[in-house]
Amino acid sequence: MPANNAQQTPGPTFLDLYELTMADIYLGTGIAHQTAKFSLFFRGYPQNRSYYIACGTETTCDYLENLTFDETTIDHFRNLNVLSDTLLNHLRGTTFTGNVHAVPEGTIIFDSEPVIEVTAPIIQAQLVETAILNLVTTSTLLATKAARIVQAANGKPVIDMGARRAHGTDTALTAARSAHIAGFKATTLVEAGTLGIPITGTIAHSYIQAMPNELTAFREYLRLTPNDATLLIDTYDVASGIQNAITAAQELQQRGGDIAAVRIDSGDLSVLSRRARNALDNAGMNHVQIIASGGLDEYEISRIVSDGAPIDAFGVGTKFTASADAPYLNSAYKLVEFNSKPVFKLSEGKRTLPYAKQVHRSSNREGMMQHDTISRRSSPTSAPPTDSFPLLRQVIANGKRQTEPESLSAIRQRCTQSLESLPEKYQRLSEPETYPVRIDQELTNAINP
Repeated sequence: MPANNAQQTPGPTFLDLYELTMADIYLGTGIAHQTAKFSLFFRGYPQNRSYYIACGTETTCDYLENLTFDETTIDHFRNLNVLSDTLLNHLRGTTFTGNVHAVPEGTIIFDSEPVIEVTAPIIQAQLVETAILNLVTTSTLLATKAARIVQAANGKPVIDMGARRAHGTDTALTAARSAHIAGFKATTLVEAGTLGIPITGTIAHSYIQAMPNELTAFREYLRLTPNDATLLIDTYDVASGIQNAITAAQELQQRGGDIAAVRIDSGDLSVLSRRARNALDNAGMNHVQIIASGGLDEYEISRIVSDGAPIDAFGVGTKFTASADAPYLNSAYKLVEFNSKPVFKLSEGKRTLPYAKQVHRSSNREGMMQHDTISRRSSPTSAPPTDSFPLLRQVIANGKRQTEPESLSAIRQRCTQSLESLPEKYQRLSEPETYPVRIDQELTNAINP
């Protein structure tokens, strides 16, 4: 079973065929059980990005701890007609027995810094490549996007409304979880409530269209939902929608109830929100909030907030769950040490650092991040920088978790604290500065002998 704060994990067939064919060769050449160390990291940044929110490591731990190749899986592999009986027999009942170091979820990380490092027999470490990359990359992509949206909202609540346009049902749940970690207030996805994420939602345009008219739709809704309702006012025209909402709300007030908010889902949100605010205030409904949604991302939200629009909360969907301006991350899972010897690539644009590594973070006296240093985890020659602390910690030993899964609230708090400690110049939504990440001299010498 997955941890109570993580989404469903992939099964044992969630891998690429080349991982199986390499496993076959590892067995055939006699190196399958030699120890390998793999490092998962991100290369560079998408446009207008200068940091990542590490996410997906809790689900990765669930996946690794519960991974096993049962008879149904072996039969599926056999039907591929490309694998040896030796491999199939070896995999039957195999579990993950390695060690894992990882950055805690919600931690800010940067270019080339390891998020997860796997130490295991090479046959095991290779077979989990695709699943780990998928779990960490997708969650990190969405958590980083969500953090930027929260930043743009400047303290105003943000709601995840993107499940219907996410790239698959599993991604919708991943998005809701990642968004909650990054600071979203709630989600409309009911399934996310199983993870402890607050759920919210009201009505859609179809309900109003199905009623004789908009005023009747509002009256009936408030008759059945008399407390803290939100009225959607842009089905036909915001000007008439707000007046119908006020009429229905005044009738409800006479019965002792009240509405909480109105929502605008289209048009020029700055202009329309001002019209709605004026109408509500003139009707003595200063307490009624305005929620805006419809094609929003961090750039549009930032513009609206800067414009001073009287919007109290934002709902985001498509451009968040698809991370529209940066729909992918350049993640990698590379062999860095094999049989106690350093391994690295020197390919142009794809250089890797050898050895199992640690990231040491240095901050100033005020707790603001200054720079990171990537170093060899077990170095015989160099010590960590003074006044720094390590980011990676061991989470799995011999295939088993070392600690209880963290709560979502703890992960969310870590994310908030991480962002608060990152200077503003590295968080700008456009053209941010690049945070300094240093490479320890021992690693530099290893690839430049």
